[in-house]
Amino acid sequence: MSIDKPFPLNRRQVIRGILATTAFGAATKFGTGCTPASQTQASSNAEDKPIVMGFIYVGPKDDFGYNQAHAEGKQGLAKLTWLKSVEEANVPETTAVEETMRNMIEEEGATVLFPTSFGYFDPHILKIAQEYPEVQFFHCGGLYQDGKHPKNVGSYFGYIDEAQYVAGIVAAHTSKTGKLGFIAAKPIPQVLRNINSFNLGARSINPKITTQVVFTGDWALPVKEAEAANSMADQDIDVITCHVDSPKVVMETAERRGIFCSGYHANQAKLAPKGYLTGAEWNWAQVYSSYAEMIRAGKTLMNGGIPHLVRGGLKDGFLKMSPYGAVVSAEAKKDADAMKEKFMAGNMTIYRAGLKDNTGKVVVPNKDFTQTAIELEKMNWLAEGVIGRVAS
Repeated sequence: MSIDKPFPLNRRQVIRGILATTAFGAATKFGTGCTPASQTQASSNAEDKPIVMGFIYVGPKDDFGYNQAHAEGKQGLAKLTWLKSVEEANVPETTAVEETMRNMIEEEGATVLFPTSFGYFDPHILKIAQEYPEVQFFHCGGLYQDGKHPKNVGSYFGYIDEAQYVAGIVAAHTSKTGKLGFIAAKPIPQVLRNINSFNLGARSINPKITTQVVFTGDWALPVKEAEAANSMADQDIDVITCHVDSPKVVMETAERRGIFCSGYHANQAKLAPKGYLTGAEWNWAQVYSSYAEMIRAGKTLMNGGIPHLVRGGLKDGFLKMSPYGAVVSAEAKKDADAMKEKFMAGNMTIYRAGLKDNTGKVVVPNKDFTQTAIELEKMNWLAEGVIGRVAS
């Protein structure tokens, strides 16, 4: 385990008094709020004790992808002198993560845990949260259900499909064949939203463009990812992107095949210096810093100070775009920048009433689905223009 060494604190001594200076104002973004005097006093009494946060990754911290983005977010906490952090990488989505969480709590004194991989949530986080009711567990991407899940469990994620929509605009401007490709791990809602938003962004420029999707079956299967990228290149698909833990293989394969690519999770420009267009990146440093500040001031999941379901988009600073590559045209930049401004102003809705899936069925029936719509958290379809199907 790679750690920033914390002080050895008992979790029950720590959890009651260490706690936040800003709060989440709503379930969709960070905001400010008033801190009761009792919580301010609790924070003052705990100033000599560090908050210990634990971060758990399913893959390596230098994967140019999902795990690296979270590790960089954790590094963003280094400036907070009143906080200690521990981390462990390459932890499978099995009972192994339960042991890691127990070790962080009992041996490292962690009172706040960020187990970041999707498969950690059920049953592992839910099980350990019941064993340690005074520890807060924040899971990336899960859907918290009030009355069903423990009160000390929360969920956070970003509307990174906004960035994928913008990336789709750039892809459509760049593609010569009108054929795009998307290599994805699993057909879960977060992945489907990225596929659909990328495709819808592209079709806002070229209504006839298509996006071929291939599901590999797991988060890190580099051989299958390379095979999918090569197959797409063979089919005259000339822009590919992905939602897998590490986009490294996809980006490098696209570069070798002489086609364009759009990144995900982190900046992969150095992997494809000729063909990299842009990318949808996370900004977890802001998210984790905001959690830390609010916990320090007394806000918790259990006392209602922190919402159990937290989401944010471009305007909330949860994500960002990779810089444009050298091959991106001035027209593409203009249209992409204009769309980013619409998202930043809160004036853009991706999923509008009347939208059909790729079987012709209307999946957004009566009114627009804004980003906070619970229906989008349960997405199980592919939009019109996407070639592929959702398979279990």
